[in-house]
Amino acid sequence: MQTGQNVIDRIEETVIATLLGLMTLVTFANVIARYVFNSSILWALELTLFMFGWLVLLGASYAVKKRAHLGVDAIINMLSAPARRALGLISVACCLAFSLLLLKGAYDYWAVFADLPPTSGRWFPTGLDWDARSQSFYEVNDVPMIAPLRFLEDLINYGEEYEKIPKVIPYLVLPVSMLLLTFRFAQAAVAIWRGESDRLVASHEVEDDLETARARQGEDD
Repeated sequence: MQTGQNVIDRIEETVIATLLGLMTLVTFANVIARYVFNSSILWALELTLFMFGWLVLLGASYAVKKRAHLGVDAIINMLSAPARRALGLISVACCLAFSLLLLKGAYDYWAVFADLPPTSGRWFPTGLDWDARSQSFYEVNDVPMIAPLRFLEDLINYGEEYEKIPKVIPYLVLPVSMLLLTFRFAQAAVAIWRGESDRLVASHEVEDDLETARARQGEDD
C-alpha cells in the first residue's frame, strides 16, 4: 500500500515539475523566435496557458497532500484537542462535499468533448444523459494536431480529421484534478479521524523561516 502511494506521489510530482519545465522552455523559445528571428511560435501562448491550467489544478490537490494551503489557525490553537479534531472533521467534510460537486461539474463539462454522456441532476448525479449533444469535434484555436493523437479521430470523431488538438485533451485535467482533489481530502479526513492530525492545514512557513534564521544567526555568533 505504501509503495503504491509512493508511486502515485512520484508521478504527481514528476508531472508538475515537467509542466513547469515545459512552460519555461516554450516561453523561452517563443521569446528567442520573436526577438532574434523576428518571428513567433503561433501556438506557444495557447499551449503555455493549457500547461499553466494543468499546473494549477494538479497543484491544488498536491498542496492538500502536503498540507501547504494557506490557513488561519489562531483560534484553533486556543481550543482543546477534541475540539480541534471536531472542527477538523467539520472542515474536511465541507471540503469533501465541495470537491465532489466540482468533480461532477468537471466531468459533465469534459464528457461531451470525449463523446461521453454527462451526468444528469443539478447537484448530484441521478443517471447519465445519453441525449446530450457530442462536442468531440471541437478543437483548440492554435495548437496543431500531432501524429500520436490521430487515433482520437476514429475513437471519438467518427473518422473525421482534426487540424488542431481536440479540446478533449487539454480539458482532461478537469475531471482528473478534481478526482485527485477529492482523493486527497478523503485522505485528510481519514488522518483526522484516526487522530493523526487535527486540521487540514499545517502551514507555518513564517515561523519555520524565523526558526531557521535564528538557528543560522546562532551558528554565526
